[in-house]
Amino acid sequence: MRKFIPILVVVGVVFILFLWGTGVYNDLVKGEETVKSAWSQVENQYQRRYDLIPNLVAAVKGAAAFEKGVLEEVTKARASVGQIKVSPEMLSNPAQFAQFSQAQDTLGSALSRLMVVVEKYPELKSNQNFLALQTQLEGTENRVSVERHRYNEEVQKYNSRVRRFPTVLVAKMGGFGAKEYFKVSGEAAQAPKVQF
Repeated sequence: MRKFIPILVVVGVVFILFLWGTGVYNDLVKGEETVKSAWSQVENQYQRRYDLIPNLVAAVKGAAAFEKGVLEEVTKARASVGQIKVSPEMLSNPAQFAQFSQAQDTLGSALSRLMVVVEKYPELKSNQNFLALQTQLEGTENRVSVERHRYNEEVQKYNSRVRRFPTVLVAKMGGFGAKEYFKVSGEAAQAPKVQF
């Protein structure tokens, strides 16, 4: 019986390590899926904004033909956003993530300039269709901001888990790497300037 005690101890330690490793691995899978889910919510809001813009542009075109340049800029920015294909792999690729972020920032900047133009011309504000669409657009921009924040929070939690010892050992063996935070590009960090 005494011969089996060291073997049982080794088997017990291996079993405990296996259970711990399985738990850590499953926790990392859950964290990674949470990050992907948070990013999907950001994409949902981007899609809502992308779908809303044609309606907004059509309403503004009818009431503000003289602001053609700003509207064309918004349309062009929307088209560039639509050309970028988003995939879960993008979250781990800094170059692709930066390209996507830049396109979204350009669109956000163009929309900001459009809002400044609207504030300069009160006759645009009297158009009820435009007011309704403007409210929806402002709500969408707020939703995008909230979802970006939630995404960054989930990335922070996940990246902290992936980098912590001894979890980092399981993470490296399981192929779990750090995810990219959503960052604002230099252009988007500055207030838009509208010149007439």
